Amino acid sequence: MLIIIEPFYGGSHKQLIDILTKDLNKEEFILIQMKAKKWHWRARSSALWLSQNIPEKLDNVTVMFCSSVLNLCELVGLRPEFNAIRKIMYFHENQLVYPVQQKQDRDFQYGYNQILSSLVADELIFNSEYNLNSFLDNISKHFKPQPDYKPNTSLIISQLKQKSSVLYFPIYEELKNIPSVIKNCDNKVGPLRIVWSHRWEHDKNPDSFFSTMSKLKHEGLDFRLIVLGESYSECPDAISQVKNELDSHIDWFGYAESNEYYELLASSDVVVSTAYHETFGVAMLEAAYLGCYPLAPNRLVYPEIYPTECLYNTDIQLYNKLKCFILNPSLVRSTSLFFDFLKFNADNFKRLLVDR
Repeated sequence: MLIIIEPFYGGSHKQLIDILTKDLNKEEFILIQMKAKKWHWRARSSALWLSQNIPEKLDNVTVMFCSSVLNLCELVGLRPEFNAIRKIMYFHENQLVYPVQQKQDRDFQYGYNQILSSLVADELIFNSEYNLNSFLDNISKHFKPQPDYKPNTSLIISQLKQKSSVLYFPIYEELKNIPSVIKNCDNKVGPLRIVWSHRWEHDKNPDSFFSTMSKLKHEGLDFRLIVLGESYSECPDAISQVKNELDSHIDWFGYAESNEYYELLASSDVVVSTAYHETFGVAMLEAAYLGCYPLAPNRLVYPEIYPTECLYNTDIQLYNKLKCFILNPSLVRSTSLFFDFLKFNADNFKRLLVDR
């Protein structure tokens, strides 16, 4: 039997679990989850609550699957029977490279907890090569502020490498079941429709995107804008201000339920990222699958996933590409990019979790 433990059951964390358990019988897994609120408190303190709410008897459980939000060290300390269970930890992101607005804002403990949890886990799965490498490459740097008695980071990295691998986030199963949406949007007409579909937080760098859109507006260019996303904390100023400034160009602003969300993506032409932090990018790939031309910065995970023609190096390059597409929408509407979406399927996950 499989036990799934998720302290932050929302967004891509919930999406992954729902995909993995879709074909399982209720007798094949146990799901212990907490609502997707107060991420920082989940990372700090969820292990104690979970230890009290996980069933006392785990006789038939052979595999545990959890995300890196969980402090696995604390949970195993509180529930030592997990020592005998194979523990698989999935990294949607890693705290060693999460961008903070001020250097003093970086909390050493979040990254430290992920390193310790990695040492306790039996297997580490990352959602991209970039995520895996950026985690391992920044372990030594993370301990630099520690004044003395520093651990042997070379030993830690060596231990973690041996049990680490990459499995891309499995978006394919969900998307392949909505072809009717795509068919309804085959013949796109009118002004170019641009999508920004990210979590409304500073690490997605909304300032650069909306600054670029403002420049395009002030040139008198005709385009439509879809602003999708969800806010888990304070909304960045750029997003708070944009609705008034770009209101005449906006067709959608805010959260959309799944069917409407997919329809909005499928009816659009270009999807844009300006992120400072991205280890996979579910929203970008969903949009690309549904026919949007992706424009992403030439950094982070994007060069691993997207062809060179979809990458830009500066905000000026992004502005120039968008201006070119706005003036001639047929450039993107007649372009077909090849993506091997089969590598984003759930088969490898299911073998990993069920066939143990």
